[in-house]
Amino acid sequence: MGTEAEATTVRERLLDAAEKCLRDKGIRATTVLEVAETAGVSRGWLYRHFPDKATLVGSVIVRLDTAYWAGAHATLAECGSLVEQLAAGVRIGRSAYDDPGALAIRLRTDEPEEFAACAGAGVHELVPHLAEFWSRYLVAAAERGEIDPGIDTAEAAEWVARVLISIATVPGATLEPDDPAAVLRFLRRYVMPGLTVTET
Repeated sequence: MGTEAEATTVRERLLDAAEKCLRDKGIRATTVLEVAETAGVSRGWLYRHFPDKATLVGSVIVRLDTAYWAGAHATLAECGSLVEQLAAGVRIGRSAYDDPGALAIRLRTDEPEEFAACAGAGVHELVPHLAEFWSRYLVAAAERGEIDPGIDTAEAAEWVARVLISIATVPGATLEPDDPAAVLRFLRRYVMPGLTVTET
C-alpha cells in the first residue's frame, strides 16, 4: 500500500506529464492513455487521482496559475498597505495570461471551448490556492492594525480570493479593472470595510 508521499509524487508526475503533452499537442490531441504512459503509470493509477481528462487538464491549468501567483510575492512585498497589495493583486490577476509564450494563454487562444471546459473542472482548486496565497497578507495587516485583529483569517482570505477573481475577470458597468486608481478606490470603499467589521 502506497504512502501519502508516494501518492503525491505520482500525482505530480501525472501533472508534469500532462503539461508536457499539452505543450506538445494541445488539449484535443492529448489523451489520458498518453499522459499515463508519459508519467510511467497505468491508466488505472491516473484515474485514482483524476476521474477524467477535463479534471486532469483543469488541474494543470490551476497549477500553472498557482506557480504564476507564487512569483507575485515579491511585487506585493513592495506595497505599503493591504489595500495596495489587493490592488496589485488585481493587476497581477489581469496580467496572468499576458505572456504570449505562456501555456495557459496558448491553450485558451487555440482551443477556447476545451480550455473553458477544463478550467471549469479544475476551478475547485483555484479559490483554496488563492486563499492560501492571501492569508499571510491578512495576518500581517491584522498585526499592523489595518484590519480587525479578531478576524477569521481563513474565512476572510477565501472571501478576498473570490472578490479579486471577480474584479480581475468579470466585466462590470461601474469599475474599470485596468484603471489602478479606480480599483484602489473600489477596494477602499467596499472591500476594506468588510475586513474591519466583525459580526456582533
